[in-house]
Amino acid sequence: MTTSNRSRTRRWQVLALLGTAFFMTILDGTSLLAALPAIEGHLRLHGPAIQWTVTAYALAFSGLLLLCGRAADLLGRRRVFIAGMVLRVVASLACGLAPSIQTLVAARAVQGVSAAIIAPAALSMVMNTFPEGIERNKALGIWGGLGGFGATAGLLLGGIITDTLGWQWVFWVNVPVGTLVLVLAPATLRESRDRARCRSFDVPGALTIAPALVLLVYVITRVPTSGWANGQSIGLLAAVAVLVWMFILIEKRSAAPLVSFQSLRSRMLIGGNLLLLIAGMTVDGMLVTLTSFVQQVLGWPAARFGLAAAMMTVTAAAGALLSQRIVRRLSLGRVAAAGTVLLGCGCLLLTRIPAGGPMSLLPAALFLFGAGMGAVTVCAQIAALTGVTEKDSGLAAGLADTSFAVGTAVGTAICTSVAAARTSAIGGPTPLALTTGQHAAFGAAGVFAALALITALTLLSKRSGLSRSVSADASENVSPRAPSTSP
Repeated sequence: MTTSNRSRTRRWQVLALLGTAFFMTILDGTSLLAALPAIEGHLRLHGPAIQWTVTAYALAFSGLLLLCGRAADLLGRRRVFIAGMVLRVVASLACGLAPSIQTLVAARAVQGVSAAIIAPAALSMVMNTFPEGIERNKALGIWGGLGGFGATAGLLLGGIITDTLGWQWVFWVNVPVGTLVLVLAPATLRESRDRARCRSFDVPGALTIAPALVLLVYVITRVPTSGWANGQSIGLLAAVAVLVWMFILIEKRSAAPLVSFQSLRSRMLIGGNLLLLIAGMTVDGMLVTLTSFVQQVLGWPAARFGLAAAMMTVTAAAGALLSQRIVRRLSLGRVAAAGTVLLGCGCLLLTRIPAGGPMSLLPAALFLFGAGMGAVTVCAQIAALTGVTEKDSGLAAGLADTSFAVGTAVGTAICTSVAAARTSAIGGPTPLALTTGQHAAFGAAGVFAALALITALTLLSKRSGLSRSVSADASENVSPRAPSTSP
């Protein structure tokens, strides 16, 4: 085997290992949703306490992504990734053994920390393993397909695992998979870090932006029950604004800033992250509404809903893989815009599904939405990670993951609030009122998709350096004399 072939084989081995870890972190979040009723019954819980198993994870994950991404750059991406995997195995084991809700919530928070460590370290290693252009786009297409597959497959697998093995195995399945990743990681992954920075770390910046993100996500998760105009919500949002203002002042004066504002001048980076934010709003806003719709209105068990969602899982993976190929021939903005249109059409079809009528529109809606989800997330990631130097790859990956994570929290809060307000206005939790409320929430997700379309057309449509690079890569791909893109 030639050196070039060995290098190419190693790259795909790296992607397989990191993709497995990434898939498990995504799967864990959605599979838990199907297990919540069983956990609530086993621990004899009543009221909103069980929701803290979701909230604690979200707070730790969203708040620490940016910080952990920079830590990977400075301390070593493989080292940080392995540390996160060790923490995830321990936390998953603790979740399944938890004797009380307090222990479970604490273990879920640690799981969120581990996911915040793993996600940017893994994505930055993918960036640095594959050269920018055709090969990286293909890798990101697979990465996006794994994300879409994990997010929707968890709805099916969570119900099956809970019904057959028990809710504990929703967490324990991470233990053997995580152990396998830990065994293979030292030999498969190569260490890399930013040696030029001499391990300097912006502690003041970290101490302002991390609590700002945690408070922001916490306020957003409280919105469906407390409302936006609640005094406590307003006070916490004011605290977030103060912390962000302090962070900006600190970063402008720091010799080694956590976030370089010079890097934020890139049109593609801004457009990619904004598109990830809005895509997160659309995807999770629709999914949380759809979950409520099939449970409260249609009365479907989790397993049946999971089977229906399998169509969305397949088309999400297909959309991600196909879009990275089309991007080589068309502009990034056009492909992203087409994906947002599919998202919007899926949401529009969902608003037309009656409570007791035929379900013929549901497969079509899930088909379109899944394809759009795969296309938009991959295009947004390509834009957000293009032109990023290796020394800032962890930070860029953390920023991209943060954008999507905050978007999911915002979308969930807004769609849940819209559904609750509309249901209450109609007259309470009757089938008709619930259907009307959830149709309104699907409409809100459609509005998010329209905002994503505007973002794609305005920020990603120009023939920037990315477009020229993609076109050049496409030419190399078809030319018999083109040099290899492999390092």
